[in-house]
Parts: sequence; C-alpha cells; structure tokens
Amino acid sequence: MFDERYFKVPKYYMLKKELVKKIDNDELVDNVMIPSERELCDTYNVSRITVRRAIDELVNEGYLYKIQGKGTFVKGDNLKQDLFSITSCTKDICNLGMNPSRRVLSAEVIESFPKRRRELELDLSDQLFCLDRVYLADGESINRTIAYLPLKYFPGLDTHNFQEESLYDVLEQNYQVKITRATRTIEAVLAKGEIADLLEVEEGMPIILFRGITYGIIGNKEVPIESFKSSYRTDKFKFYINQIKND
Repeated sequence: MFDERYFKVPKYYMLKKELVKKIDNDELVDNVMIPSERELCDTYNVSRITVRRAIDELVNEGYLYKIQGKGTFVKGDNLKQDLFSITSCTKDICNLGMNPSRRVLSAEVIESFPKRRRELELDLSDQLFCLDRVYLADGESINRTIAYLPLKYFPGLDTHNFQEESLYDVLEQNYQVKITRATRTIEAVLAKGEIADLLEVEEGMPIILFRGITYGIIGNKEVPIESFKSSYRTDKFKFYINQIKND
C-alpha cells in the first residue's frame, strides 16, 4: 500500500513511480511479466482503472510492453539497432541472436507512379518490383517493410522466393550491386488498422516509421535502387545512435 502522506498525488502516478522503482532496482526484470492487474489492485489497494492507467502510461513511456492474450512485460534493451548501419532486416535479427523468418504479403511487378519515379529517378515507362513483407524474430512480428525497386536494374527479381531469401543478399550476390548508403526519415506514429494486425499489437500503440531511399553502385555509377517504408514495433525493438564529440 502507498503511504497516506502521498495520497494528494494521483494514485495511478504513485503506482507508476513504484513500478519504475522496481524496474530500476531489478525487482522487475527485462522481458518478464509483471504482476497481473488483480495482483496490483490487491497489493496497492487501488482500483483496476488506476492500474490500467498506470500500465498504459508506462507502455507509452517505454518501460513496459504488452503481448495480446499473455500479459504485460518489462521492456528490455536486447533488441536494438544502430540507426547508422545499413544491414538487411534479416541480418539485424541474426545479429541479435534470434531466428529470423519472413512472411511475404505480396511480391509483384507494377507500373511506376510519379512519387516513386521521382525518388528512384525513373522514366515513365520503367516498371517497379514491389515487395511487402513482415519480418519475425523467434516467431514474433518485428516489422513490416514495403520496398519498391526499379525492375530495369534487377530483371527477374520477381522470380525469387523472398519468403526464404534476403532481399539485400539477392541484390549483392545475384546482381553484384554494392549498396553504399541510405537516406532515412524517422517518425513516431500510432499503430492502426492493418499495421496493428500485422505487427500483432494493440491499436494506438506507438510504433516507429521509417521512410527512405537506398543507393547502390550499378555500372560504376551510384543510383537510387530502393524506396522503402518500414514500421517497427517499439515494445520489441529499440534504436540507438553512437555519437562522437568533435572538437
């Protein structure tokens, strides 16, 4: 129970502070389920509404994450990616010591359209290969990525089985493309509708959305080879930046 002296402070806030304290002191450890709503109600003599508000705010603040049908867990640092690195999603998952897999939602040749032609510096007649996938780590959805690539650089790309193959591995090994750099924008958005279903998260959960252009060397010239959009679960994945102070 909470100290009566602090009851002028909202009870949900006091419960938040208590749970954060337990996380900081390793009483609640990474990726382990916290006590149930009923247990928290009984332990701290608060209502279920109070418990739910405290938990929802801690989820939004990055301390906890929910797995539908299982419970609420402490968010750890085990899944993280360097924002400056250019690696495939498959390699990212392997580097974390987890088993990668993919679910291809669609893989098809489509006509180009103005936005993609502008991004990829294409002509009106150029076609695109569109690849839409969900990546999984140890069987759990991690991100959904949609990629558009110029078919003129990669003839036959649509014949590959991207359920089994890594896109970047295919580009480098089968088409001898050297991937050089990528420009990316990053924003926080709320999971809604299809993306919430695909990532297996509750509607309204914050996710990280990347949009970007990948460049590579083709015929001794650097050209844009991919336009992509990736949506990452924030309860399972963190991003970090290594910063260096310049004198």
